[in-house]
Amino acid sequence: MKKRTLVVGDIHGGLKALHQVIERAKVLKEDRLIFLGDYVDGWSESPQVIDYLLELSTKNDCVFIKGNHDDLCYQWLKFDKDNPQWLFHGGGATVEAYSKLTNSQKEKHIQFFEALKNYYLDDDNNLYLHAGFTNQHGVTHEYFPEMFYWDRSLWETALSLNPKLSQDDIRYPKRFLHYHEIFIGHTPTIRIGETIPVNAANVWNLDTGAAYKSPLTIMDVTTKQFWQSDNVNELYPDEPGRN
Repeated sequence: MKKRTLVVGDIHGGLKALHQVIERAKVLKEDRLIFLGDYVDGWSESPQVIDYLLELSTKNDCVFIKGNHDDLCYQWLKFDKDNPQWLFHGGGATVEAYSKLTNSQKEKHIQFFEALKNYYLDDDNNLYLHAGFTNQHGVTHEYFPEMFYWDRSLWETALSLNPKLSQDDIRYPKRFLHYHEIFIGHTPTIRIGETIPVNAANVWNLDTGAAYKSPLTIMDVTTKQFWQSDNVNELYPDEPGRN
C-alpha cells in the first residue's frame, strides 16, 4: 500500500476524538502523520493526548508542530508562568489534569514541548505550521518566530483574496507564492460556519473546532480525503471544553 501523508488538526485534549480519527482513517505504520499543534487545553485528557502521541511516534513517522496552547502550557509547566487568559481559554482543564501526574511524567511532557517544530516543509514543497507567518519572503525569513503559532493574518488574507486575481498580479500576496500548499490550524473553521477543512488560495485550514462542539479532522494531503471524529463535546458530555 502506498505511504500516505496525513495531517491532523487541533486536538485540544480530546483523546477520544484522536482515537476515532486514527481508527477511521485506518492509519497504518507506513503512513506519515503531521500534527498541526494545540494538543492541549479544552477537554480533560491533555496529558493523555501527549502520552498517546509519544507512543504513536514509536510506530509511525510523526511530525509534531508547536501550537500557541502548547507554548502556553509549556511556559506553565517549565517556568510556572501564571496566565489568567490561558486558564480561561482551556488552560484550567489542563492544570487540573496535570495535577494528577508525577514530576517525572511532567518532565517527559516538557521534553515533548521543547522538541516541537515551528514549521515543517516536505519534499513536495508543502508547508505545515500551526498559525501562519508574516514575512513576504517566507518562513525562513520570519523575524518573529511566535507568529508561527499566533498569526491569523495568513488565513484572513487567504479568505479575503479575490479568487480571480492572477498570481502574476502585483497585488497577489507574495506569501502564498513560495509553497505548493500550506496546511494550518489555529483559527477554527466554525468561525465561518464550517465544520470541515476549508481551502482558500493555497491554504488548507484543518482546525474544524474540536475544542468546541465540532469534530476533529485528519486529512490525506494528496487526495484531500478526510475523516472526522464525532462532535467532541458529545464524547465529553460532562465537560465544557472551550465553550
